Amino acid sequence: MSLVCRVIPCLDVAAGRVVKGVNFENLRDMGDPVELAAEYFRQGADEITFLDVTATVDERATTYDVVRRTAEEVFIPLTVGGGVRTADDVARLLGVGADKIGVNSAAIARPALVDEIADRFGAQVLVLSLDVKRAAPGTDERYPSGFVVTTHGGRTETDLDALAWAQEAIDRGAGELLVNSIDADGTKEGFDLELVGLMREISSVPVIASGGAGAAADFAPAIHAGADAVLAASVFHSGQLTIGEVKAAMSAAGIEVRA
Repeated sequence: MSLVCRVIPCLDVAAGRVVKGVNFENLRDMGDPVELAAEYFRQGADEITFLDVTATVDERATTYDVVRRTAEEVFIPLTVGGGVRTADDVARLLGVGADKIGVNSAAIARPALVDEIADRFGAQVLVLSLDVKRAAPGTDERYPSGFVVTTHGGRTETDLDALAWAQEAIDRGAGELLVNSIDADGTKEGFDLELVGLMREISSVPVIASGGAGAAADFAPAIHAGADAVLAASVFHSGQLTIGEVKAAMSAAGIEVRA
């Protein structure tokens, strides 16, 4: 686990706007991504994550523009994911100001993409994004960990056990794991601590816990379970919590954070 733990607001972007739902459904508009990113930077966010949740070809130019404008306003690491299918996509996003790139569905479809990105740009650029949910009862043989990797916002299950796929991606060069619990996403009932702990056991790279934050007190348990960073969206977008309030609660729980 990292010595200093990070707090990362996540902006799910569609058609140039930030959106948020519950369990990846019923998306609603939450504001302008550049304005929100700048506000979180002022509040003391350690990083910003953009996930293009539609990632169509038509909207790719919009994403590049959003990343470019954000990089001009925000001077902390910026991770961008969604629709990244080739190493050239990575090059273009880095060229407009991204610092790290998240990959998900394209890496599942073609795992060699992870090797290609890591070999060309370095592991520090590559974040493996995993949308994970608990496997259905009776599927233990297929998913020994009890967790399955999904695509399409959790609606489509793969044949990949979550821990096995995470380990393979690390071996191929992934430099960080963004572990999003589909079951907890948007529920505001707390992170899936079992999932975080299992990922920590197998991971030699930093683990970012995502999905389920509802109160300032929810973040420290995720760190204690093994996360190096905590990521949240709706509690920040709604104004329910500030970055400072989350860091104060984590500090009070004995976790070192950046001031």
